[in-house]
Amino acid sequence: MASQTQETIYKTLESLLPTVSNPSLGNSVIPSLLLSIQRVAEALRSNKTISAAGTANAFGDDQLNVDVQAENIIRETLAACPAVVTASSEEDPKEVSTRTNDGSTTSNDGEEYTVSFDPLDGSSIIAPNWTVGTIIGIWRGSSALNSPPATEQIASILGVFGPRTTAIVAWRTPGNSIPSLCFEVGLSASTCEIVRPSVSLASPPFKTRYFAPANLRAAAEDERYAALISKYISDKYTLRYCGGLVPDVVHALVKGHGVYVSPVTEASKAKLRRMYELAPLALIVECAGGRAVDPATGKDVLATEIGDCDERGGLVCGTREEVDRVCEAFGLQG
Repeated sequence: MASQTQETIYKTLESLLPTVSNPSLGNSVIPSLLLSIQRVAEALRSNKTISAAGTANAFGDDQLNVDVQAENIIRETLAACPAVVTASSEEDPKEVSTRTNDGSTTSNDGEEYTVSFDPLDGSSIIAPNWTVGTIIGIWRGSSALNSPPATEQIASILGVFGPRTTAIVAWRTPGNSIPSLCFEVGLSASTCEIVRPSVSLASPPFKTRYFAPANLRAAAEDERYAALISKYISDKYTLRYCGGLVPDVVHALVKGHGVYVSPVTEASKAKLRRMYELAPLALIVECAGGRAVDPATGKDVLATEIGDCDERGGLVCGTREEVDRVCEAFGLQG
């Protein structure tokens, strides 16, 4: 059944994915990962309660039963993709080979990919049954470390688990004639439907402006952030913030406008991990025509190589004009 569903997903995406230059990515890796997102959704729906798993991840955070299930599902999927040679998860933040020790090699004409993923982002808000998600980054080669994200991370996926199960997929191959892609699909137990063949942030003028102020405690420590929030209120922006990174960013992608702001101060440390959250999200936002920057430097998130799996940072992302406005408020020059 899984292979049939994967084939259904591929057939649905066949008209969108440029399989000529990266055939295994288009006909195997991405369809398989979308299938894994559907499997995670089924696991979430079958769990009537959210409970501690009795284990902790590598950072010492207690794991939930659904964290463990999501991790296992995606790991199983990656092990069955010959073109995926390395995997790294936020729950187990080290790059490990997905190859067996039997001497087998890829059968995909030299295509090799590394996948970094956050299996269940938003576990702190899953108990009240809020929307959560999965974040996946796909990199060329056998490692995502010390590789320029702007050129070597060529695809990413945001799985969204709410009343519906959807996924937003981005694909960009720098130096290739194929244009960037960003699209949305809906997933169910046996079907995959293209919801939007093109996901893009709009250009001004905007009927409604949205803002999502994450790490709000930092406003008590940073006058610039407090002033920015006050400005949003006085300018009658609409607040859309639930505390889940995936749904808060996806809201902007659905509405065509929005800015997500998560600064970092000395007291309010960075929590978002560059490998598993920031880089994949940044690719999605950029392929949708937006911008994602580091609020500490003003540089684009994808402009800096990742040297360690535990590197963390803040995030400002969304419509270009809004991100530039935040940079100006913070006195940044990207």
